[in-house]
Amino acid sequence: MLSGLRRIAQRIVNTPGRCASSATFVQLPESHSIPSTPLPPAEHSDVDESLDWVVKSKESEREDDRLSHIQQPSVALREPLYLRLSSFLPRKPGEVRPTRQVVALAPSVFDHPIRRDILHACVVHHLDSLRQGTAKTKTRGEVAGSGRKLARQKGRGAARLGDRGSPMLKGGGTAFGPHPRDFSTKLPRKVREMGMRVALSVKLRENLLEVVPSLQWPTPKTNKLWKKLRSVRWSDKTLFLVGGHAIPHGLRLATRNLQGVDVLLAKDLTVYEALRRKRLILDLDAVGYFAEWLAKEGDALEDTSAEVYVDHGLLRSPCRRWLHPWSHRMPRGVHLRSFSKHRSRKYNYRANNA
Repeated sequence: MLSGLRRIAQRIVNTPGRCASSATFVQLPESHSIPSTPLPPAEHSDVDESLDWVVKSKESEREDDRLSHIQQPSVALREPLYLRLSSFLPRKPGEVRPTRQVVALAPSVFDHPIRRDILHACVVHHLDSLRQGTAKTKTRGEVAGSGRKLARQKGRGAARLGDRGSPMLKGGGTAFGPHPRDFSTKLPRKVREMGMRVALSVKLRENLLEVVPSLQWPTPKTNKLWKKLRSVRWSDKTLFLVGGHAIPHGLRLATRNLQGVDVLLAKDLTVYEALRRKRLILDLDAVGYFAEWLAKEGDALEDTSAEVYVDHGLLRSPCRRWLHPWSHRMPRGVHLRSFSKHRSRKYNYRANNA
């Protein structure tokens, strides 16, 4: 391409009657033809420099255009959601009431659009992983018995018979029966993370997600914990999520004999377990864990593990609509019974024995 540009420029320079301030011209006789090959570059260094400058400028423009497409657009920051804390532990004298405090929730985690297809994929993926896959039947080569042919091939006037392991005979092998195999399926990590965001958002929109300052229950007595749960109406299918590395000793012993009340670490929560329970109770460490694991760029979040004190007059309304402006237009709830048609006989699994 560069040689072609030089050839064109050379023809313009050698044309009679052309003049330029920065070029040297040679007058040729009329009978002499213009040479087809360009002159040596040494005699026209100014032309070469101008051509090099044009080529470099074109390359720089292409590079700028390429970089302009690579630059990411600016992401608008989303304001966090504020949820009032719930009272669970006995309050000490002089301690601020938890109901006077709110916690900041990441909008990308607790305000995700509802995706029923993602929930269905996560639930089926979890149920498939629970299948043992140990069903086994014997083929005609594995049943006990001799391999001798039972009757001659022709001349009997009856059907042909082989050995006694034939699937047609009583006590013979099973044709195309089940064998041990792995029923687990693969699901992308980003889909599982999205399913967790959708599950947490569903619970928050249904007002079935509570946040408490701590889950350090002081006593292992089941009766005291049961009375407390009944007073706050948390006694039906409640799941406590602890954000630390271990479940508190008192809470683990107190909930061990309660039906419908379970305790899990936040890192062990699955979409299936979140949908199977009616209510989720998180401590501040669990909120911080989910924000660190599932939050996206663009969340204007301060420290989610710190309490924010607000005026108690704002929290007087029991509907908490000021905390959730979309609660009045929440669609029908997404529960595990929505996937009952997919929990068919092939899963051989009961949710009560999880």
